[in-house]
Amino acid sequence: MSSIRLDDRDIAILATLSREGRIAKTDLAARVNLSPTPCWERMKRLEKAGLIRGYRAEIDLNALAAHVQIFVTVELENHRAENFQIFERIIARMDEVTGCWAIGGGYDYLMQVITGDIAAFQSLMDGLLESRAGVRRYYSYIVTKPVKETAPALALLKG
Repeated sequence: MSSIRLDDRDIAILATLSREGRIAKTDLAARVNLSPTPCWERMKRLEKAGLIRGYRAEIDLNALAAHVQIFVTVELENHRAENFQIFERIIARMDEVTGCWAIGGGYDYLMQVITGDIAAFQSLMDGLLESRAGVRRYYSYIVTKPVKETAPALALLKG
């Protein structure tokens, strides 16, 4: 958690940028009731504090190419710190893994994987099982359709 103090305008800037990263600075300033210079200074302060990690485009993969999106729960064979570190280093090098989270509960990790087809996904998982990653078992869940994908409601997170 950042030690920077945020007010309602900071939250509004972050919320707007999380939904519309390419918004013009003047439009952003108007949306949050600031003039452009103070708005720009706040953005720079939020970036410097590490609250804004980057800006990126949201790509419509369906329009781009055929693909499958799979969520995978992973359980490791061993639960020593070095086992988690090895797994995480291996996953970090796999471009098909677009998200990976350590989770509590019955599994150790939840991964998001995007590949061209099921055969490519299975090849990826076979390679993971053969590697030193230490995977005991995994369960895969193929996404059949997106239902909701939005930026987080930042105003709800403010303490």
